Amino acid sequence: MLKHLLFVSLGFLGLASAQQPIWGQCGGIGWTGATACASGSTCTVSNPYYSQCIPSSSAPTTTATTSPPSSTASVPKNANFWFSFGDSYTQTGFVPTSTPPQLGNPLGNPPYPGFTATGGENWIDFDTTTYNKSLVLTWNYAYGGATIDASLVAPFDPSVLSLTDQVNQFLSGAASKPASAPWTSSNALFSIWIGINDIGNSWYQSGDRGAFSDTLLNAEFALVQKLYNAGARNFLFINVPPTDRSPLMTSGNDATSLATLKSVITGFNTRLATKASQFQANNTGVKTFLWDSNAAFTQILNNPTAFGFKDNTTFGTGDGIFWGNNYHPSSAAHKFFGQDVATVLSGTVW
Repeated sequence: MLKHLLFVSLGFLGLASAQQPIWGQCGGIGWTGATACASGSTCTVSNPYYSQCIPSSSAPTTTATTSPPSSTASVPKNANFWFSFGDSYTQTGFVPTSTPPQLGNPLGNPPYPGFTATGGENWIDFDTTTYNKSLVLTWNYAYGGATIDASLVAPFDPSVLSLTDQVNQFLSGAASKPASAPWTSSNALFSIWIGINDIGNSWYQSGDRGAFSDTLLNAEFALVQKLYNAGARNFLFINVPPTDRSPLMTSGNDATSLATLKSVITGFNTRLATKASQFQANNTGVKTFLWDSNAAFTQILNNPTAFGFKDNTTFGTGDGIFWGNNYHPSSAAHKFFGQDVATVLSGTVW
């Protein structure tokens, strides 16, 4: 999918050099893209780090504030909602009890692009502000280091919010559809990218790893069922990328160990696809999407220069580097991922 998307997206980016599309980013500290907006929209300042092209008919008459809205004035009727769950590959440092997503500030808090593992924009930043087809307000509950359930696989620190904790945050807050999040079953997307730490913290243990993957996914889909019961109908599932090819793992494990890790990841991903399909079949009105992050990573890592990266092993800061650190892809890599996710969601309002 990425190969096809590469040529399409590069053409789009060439056009964007003159002006940004409606809902696209148009300014902020560190922004090097276009600052002019497409006809019918105005570049509206949200905070020093982020400005967005907002349709002129929707643009607020004053600069957006960092205070939670007291009414639905900052949530236009045409807004769509994205409730995101996951780990450091998705986190932006969002605190559900602080500034909520709103017009001109679509990810709420902290200031855009948030506290990401990349040090810059990550895939959900891009999909909320650049590769979206409508106004998307993203409540991103993802938390660095998260596992599905801390009682099954302990995170690196007891303070980490697991997927279970994240879903409970949603259920005790935005699930009630407050004024700041008047979502419906039809205009809300729920995404889950989890399993990286579950496997990373357990793949080397004894016992049937396939059976344990079943246990992990049973726990995940019990949470998905709770989201369904709260009104969720549109779900995006993301599988585990090839962390066996990350600098962290390749530098500390022999070929046999890496092959074992790869096998566990493959087994988990196969089971995830089956679970997602079964969940859609067993629940009325559900639509599921699956982004194959493993295939996306693999295509780039197998031919990094074709995507503008100098190799598949270097990590750190600078141009042409795929790995932002020894376990997380760079913001430049996340840009490709955001484009790929947008293609998966093609045909929807997101």
